[in-house]
Amino acid sequence: MKILMYGWEFPPHISGGLGAACFGLTRALAARSHEIHFVLPRVNPDVNDNGPIDLIDVGRFPAQTSVLDNWEHLISQLEKISHHINIHAIESPLSPYLTEEQYRAELIRLKLQMEGVQDAFAPTTHNLTLSGQYGPNLMSEVMRYASVAGSIALRVEHDVIHAHDWLTVLAGLEAKRISGKPLVIHAHALEFDRSGENVNQAVYDIERYGFEQADAIIAVSHLTKNTIVARYGIAPEKIHVVHNAVTTELHGDTGHYEKRADEKVVLFLGRITFQKGPDYFVEAAAKVLEQMENVRFVMAGSGDMTPRLIERIAQLRLGRKFHFTGFLQGAQVEQMFKESDLYVMPSVSEPFGISPLEAMSYDVPVIISTTSGVSEVLQSALKVDFWDVDELAQKILAVLKHAPLRRELVERGSVELQKFQWEHAAGHIEHVYDQLTHN
Repeated sequence: MKILMYGWEFPPHISGGLGAACFGLTRALAARSHEIHFVLPRVNPDVNDNGPIDLIDVGRFPAQTSVLDNWEHLISQLEKISHHINIHAIESPLSPYLTEEQYRAELIRLKLQMEGVQDAFAPTTHNLTLSGQYGPNLMSEVMRYASVAGSIALRVEHDVIHAHDWLTVLAGLEAKRISGKPLVIHAHALEFDRSGENVNQAVYDIERYGFEQADAIIAVSHLTKNTIVARYGIAPEKIHVVHNAVTTELHGDTGHYEKRADEKVVLFLGRITFQKGPDYFVEAAAKVLEQMENVRFVMAGSGDMTPRLIERIAQLRLGRKFHFTGFLQGAQVEQMFKESDLYVMPSVSEPFGISPLEAMSYDVPVIISTTSGVSEVLQSALKVDFWDVDELAQKILAVLKHAPLRRELVERGSVELQKFQWEHAAGHIEHVYDQLTHN
């Protein structure tokens, strides 16, 4: 089967679990003799060998509105989808991780820059150059990316379209309009996961419209499926749950590392933002340090809550016990796992959560929140309600103090990891494709 996929990140440029999932899934589908054409905002020119995956940079294709009318149709679709997108701005301040205050401040800044600047959304027959970055001009890039989707769908032979997350919904819809092929939308995360109840209405509107128009939806957990049903009004029979897996192929050779015997390292790895529960990690750490001195807590990642957490750590006088690494990738992540004695994922809302599986692949025991998709299927992890910092602290202490418990978690995890294979996920997705293409 020929599959046209639209995504936003792919190794070696990975900002989170989305890139790792796309890598594992596409490799597994290709191993099952499917032909994958994976469209990205930008393809790293230094990556020459992608195996059986054809990585397509949108810059290879022009947005030929005179031929396909992509742009005009996209504008009309957006007007129906949401009144919360200013499609005539030079750039949009919309970003998945901006706070409401930051969003409003950025709007004011951009409006002051508007006068005399050519509209960035003007139709063009020229090839586009996109950064593929997550930032204040993200919506502008999402729009431009979608404007080329029709050109690609017309030129690349395919049987089914597969779009990953809200960033590619518009592209998937445009491709479906042009080619008439069935569209699968893969929900790796929802706006309610990113923002809680304070959703960005424009993103939510795009998600909902995409779910309504898609021929099938893949959710990474039952938690995500239930949210799509309850919050977006989608019929449950349209949604297929396919759990993620772990990609050990990305492991590099960072050398052997002996953990320090005199100090334990507890790791938080992820965006330092509401969804990931970093504030609960800090509060639990304070309780742990009241009972155990030789522990260091590492927060690896970046996000809008970083300044607030640094202030809180200062208030608790724990600065010498905390280390902020900033955003890590590649070998840096691998080395961080190797140095850690325990990985904690206290997420408030986690659609799935690949990082605990990655930690386990480095023989690191894990503690995860009950409000995570991975908790539905992972048995060899300690689980806790994200808000219960007392229980979280006690479980951290138990793992650090009791070597037999650590060994048991590691041994059970090593065995259980064998069931988290992308080939299993690919088989389920293949079944979804078959249902759509044989109807």
